[in-house]
Amino acid sequence: MNYIEPLFRPPSEWKSLILQVTNGCSWNRCTFCDMYTAPQKRFRAQKLDKIAADIMSVSKSGRLVHRVFLADGDAMSLPFDRLEAICLLIREHLPDVTRISSYCLPRNLKNKTVEELSRLRELGLSLLYIGCESGDDEVLRRIEKGESFESSLAALKKIKAAGIKSSVMILNGLGGTELSQQHAINSAKLMNAAQPEYLSTLVVTLPLGTGRMDASYNGHFQLPDQHGLFVEMHTLLKHLELDKTIFRSDHASNYLVLKGTLGKDKDKLIAQVEQAMTKPQSSGLRQEWQRGL
Repeated sequence: MNYIEPLFRPPSEWKSLILQVTNGCSWNRCTFCDMYTAPQKRFRAQKLDKIAADIMSVSKSGRLVHRVFLADGDAMSLPFDRLEAICLLIREHLPDVTRISSYCLPRNLKNKTVEELSRLRELGLSLLYIGCESGDDEVLRRIEKGESFESSLAALKKIKAAGIKSSVMILNGLGGTELSQQHAINSAKLMNAAQPEYLSTLVVTLPLGTGRMDASYNGHFQLPDQHGLFVEMHTLLKHLELDKTIFRSDHASNYLVLKGTLGKDKDKLIAQVEQAMTKPQSSGLRQEWQRGL
């Protein structure tokens, strides 16, 4: 298929068919994100006949497809009718598909009812990746996320009510050194209220520099150092009260790989972080060159 690149997907979608139903991100204002800033990534929805042609091309190729990821960063911004039509095309032409997934901004769901989301779930849309980034309203304001604790929680509750699973992403270090503690505590509060099926943490990376972040952080955004990131993670884990959420902190951006289920593995995960804080040399941390993205 002919993609408008660069193309991004969650790490867990590496085996999925990537179906580009939108290009770029309709918001595209977050100061920490440079994913869709290239001129060719200006947001637009793909035409349905182009999407249908892509699906039928894959079908005719004989490729066995079990999972489909709807790209780019904002597929759920499409109206319900368009999403329903796409899911119906997948069902008709790719009958072996057992899971359709997509990134989703909380604002994408304001004009979608639980009944509409349930219909999409019936047609195979069973997992949404929600970039909450933080549960702290001040951090969200500074990064120009256009969301709040309450808007994020409302979306996560709507997703759960529709029977769709949510995979939430929190960005370690996003509050900088200045707001690190409240970022961790309020992110935990959001997760406790939402009880998502999956939770992952990534370390914020700014490959093009801190320029877009600096203005909101008193002229200089300072990312916590390695130890500071561990302290923030320790605070987050301490305040998390989850029943059965699969937790992953194994993205390439992380120094310390953490995997478990919260809450049964909470004490074990906290112990791993504490060892990294006190004995980093014996904690199997990633080297800087291994964190390249």
